[in-house]
Amino acid sequence: MSQTVPVPQGLPMRRNAGPFDPPREITRLREARPVSPMVFPDGHEGWVVTGYYAVRQLMADTRFSSRQDIGIVHVPYETPGMPVATEPSPQIPGLFIAMDPPDHTRLRRKLIGAFTVKRMKQLEEHIIDIAERQLDEMARLTPPVDLVAEFALPVPSLVICELLGVPYADRETFQGNSAKFLVKDQTLEEKMAAYGAMTTYLAELVTRKRAEPGDDLLSDLARHDDLTIEELIGIAFLLLLAGHETTANMLALGTFALLEHPEQLAELRADPDLIPDAVEELMRYLSVTDIFYRYATDDIELGGETIGKGSTVVVSLLAANRDPQRFDNPDTLDIHRKARGHLSFGHGVHQCLGQQLARIEMRAGFDGLLRRFPTLELAIPADEVRLRTDMNIYGVHELPVTWTEADR
Repeated sequence: MSQTVPVPQGLPMRRNAGPFDPPREITRLREARPVSPMVFPDGHEGWVVTGYYAVRQLMADTRFSSRQDIGIVHVPYETPGMPVATEPSPQIPGLFIAMDPPDHTRLRRKLIGAFTVKRMKQLEEHIIDIAERQLDEMARLTPPVDLVAEFALPVPSLVICELLGVPYADRETFQGNSAKFLVKDQTLEEKMAAYGAMTTYLAELVTRKRAEPGDDLLSDLARHDDLTIEELIGIAFLLLLAGHETTANMLALGTFALLEHPEQLAELRADPDLIPDAVEELMRYLSVTDIFYRYATDDIELGGETIGKGSTVVVSLLAANRDPQRFDNPDTLDIHRKARGHLSFGHGVHQCLGQQLARIEMRAGFDGLLRRFPTLELAIPADEVRLRTDMNIYGVHELPVTWTEADR
C-alpha cells in the first residue's frame, strides 16, 4: 500500500459539493490513486475504483464477478454505525444483472431482440406521443406543480408499463415499493419487505401472462418454457425498476441542472438539434446511478495495482464520468460536448439493455418540455430542492416549477 495516499475508511458518497457535483473526497481520491485500497466499515479490506479507464477495463473483465452469492459483501459505505451484512446474498432467479456468463448470457439473450436500436426507433413516435400527452395534462394545471409527479415519473412509467404489459393503473404499487427498495440506510428486513411486495405483485402478473399471453414483452418471455416463473419474476422486477426509476430521475434532475445553467438552457431552446448531445452530456454530468460492486475471482492487475482474488471492489461511475483524463473540464456542463463514451449505461456484458429506450425517452421529454414551457423556472430557491441523497438512484424527490400564462 502507498504511504502517501491515506486509505479510505469507507466510501463517502453524499454529494456535499452541490446538487450536481461529486463528493470532494471521491474527487481527491481519484486524483491521488484511481485504484485505491479501502477499508469497509466492518473492518475488512477491499478496493475502490474511480478512474475512467480503470473502471472501463474492470467492467469489460468478467473475472470481476457481478454475483452476490460468492463473496460480495454489502455494507453501507458511509454509515459506519449501521448494521453490516457480512454474508453473501443468495442469488435471485432472473436477476441477470447480478449474474455472470453463461447464466447471464442465457437470460439476456432472450431480451436483446426487444431492445434493438431498430425496435426502439419503431417505438419513438409513440414515446413522443406519450410525452406530449403528459405535457398536455401538465399544461392544464395551475402552477406551481411538481415536475416529478406530473411529468418526469409518469412518462417512463407509462412507456415501461406498455412495453412490459404492466397495468398503469397499478403504478402506485410498483412506484411506491420501488422507492422503498432504493432507500440507502435501511435494514435488510425493510429492503426485502419492499422487494417481497413487488415480487408478490409480479408473480400474479407473470402467472396470468403464462396462462393467457398478450401482446407485450412479459407475455413473450412467458412463452419460453425454459424460463421458470421465478426467473420471469426476477426479470420483470429488474426491467420494471430500471425502466422507470433511472429515466424519471434523469428527466427531473436534468431539468433542474438546465434551469441552473440558463446559458446552456437558452442555447438548447434556440437549437433543439443539440438535444441528443445534451442528453449524453447530462447522463455523464449527473450520473444518477453511481455505485456498483464487483468481486475479484482471480488476482487481477488494474491501473498499476494488483487486486487480490476474493477482494470486494467498489466502482464509482460518478467519479469515472468526471475524470479529466477522459473529459476536458469534466465538472462543467457543456451541451456541445461529445460525451459518448460516458459510463452511465455501464460497459461490457452488463451494459444497460434499455439504453436506447432511455435515450429516446429523454430526448422526447426534454424536447417537449422546453418547447411547450419556454418560461419554465423553479418555484422555490434551488437550495430548497430536496435531493435524493438518501436513495441508491440519485435525483430529486420533488421539483416545484412554475411558468407564465403565455405558456398555456
